[in-house]
Amino acid sequence: MATSLLAFLVPSILFLASVPPSHPHLSLDHYKKTCPRFNEIMLQVISEKQIHYPSTAAGTLRLFFHDCIVEGCDGSILISSTAFSKAERDHELNAGLPGDAFEVITRAKSALEIECPGVVSCSDIIAVATRNLVTIVGGPFYQVRLGRKDGLTSNISRVDGNLPNPKMPMSEIISFFTSRGFTVEDMVALLGSHTIGFSHCKEFSDRLFNFSKSSETDPAYHPEYAAGLKKLCANYTKNPDMSAYNDVMTPGKFDNMYYQNLKKGLGLLATDSALVRDKRTGPFVDLYAANETAFFQAYGRAMEKLGEYKVKTGKEGEIRRSCDDFNIIKT
Repeated sequence: MATSLLAFLVPSILFLASVPPSHPHLSLDHYKKTCPRFNEIMLQVISEKQIHYPSTAAGTLRLFFHDCIVEGCDGSILISSTAFSKAERDHELNAGLPGDAFEVITRAKSALEIECPGVVSCSDIIAVATRNLVTIVGGPFYQVRLGRKDGLTSNISRVDGNLPNPKMPMSEIISFFTSRGFTVEDMVALLGSHTIGFSHCKEFSDRLFNFSKSSETDPAYHPEYAAGLKKLCANYTKNPDMSAYNDVMTPGKFDNMYYQNLKKGLGLLATDSALVRDKRTGPFVDLYAANETAFFQAYGRAMEKLGEYKVKTGKEGEIRRSCDDFNIIKT
């Protein structure tokens, strides 16, 4: 599998290498001389992990977003807390990030440190791992420019207000993204990431059991879908790990089914259902539901933009020796 994927990905990377970078310190061939086997090693490690643990793709995609949108794409989400400092990953909004996502980054970093020690940043590893995994499960290939440095801070307090909440009103969600330089089209495309992965019952339980005085269940749900979710999440307070697929139809395939589901009342989260009803976002839902190519193109553009959000370069960061710890001299 790794060989066939490499044959597909490498020509694409070479073809895109002539495209000028949008960030002055990032480039598509950043590791061409310093770590020539970078792409090959990344693909081998990542594809092997995805084969054995199919949840890796969705988990890594979520990890990438949680990293980039808080402090920029700088690997700060990977830092472990210490007795003196609580890091981003220990915030309650990051508690559900799966171990498979952290592990695939660790595996890739370990392999690259053997091949070219001290050269490849953890933040570049997350960005490329995410793109490759999206492609492996059927999604679009998009450019990932390289040369990010790993951030020098990771503070749990920075998470508050810097991650969107699935229960936010649509106007707040739109404001959240547009204030960070993303268009409404970018936002709707990025939410298409929900075509893979799952969400815990606590994130949508209020739509099932206590929606309003007139209706226990959100009427935006398809009745049979709501009944199934109620059965699935009946004991979620006792078992907080209970979860449901974001895309009930093709949960393991990156496609445009997420948008088709929204139009049928199969949007799991409140923000999902709101997308199809809001006049600012609804037209994009209609477009992506009808045209997977249009979705893939918009998604690729949005992911390229996300991947360069507030990146650190030069003296703004470092190349960590270990992705979960800063380069501190230990005695």
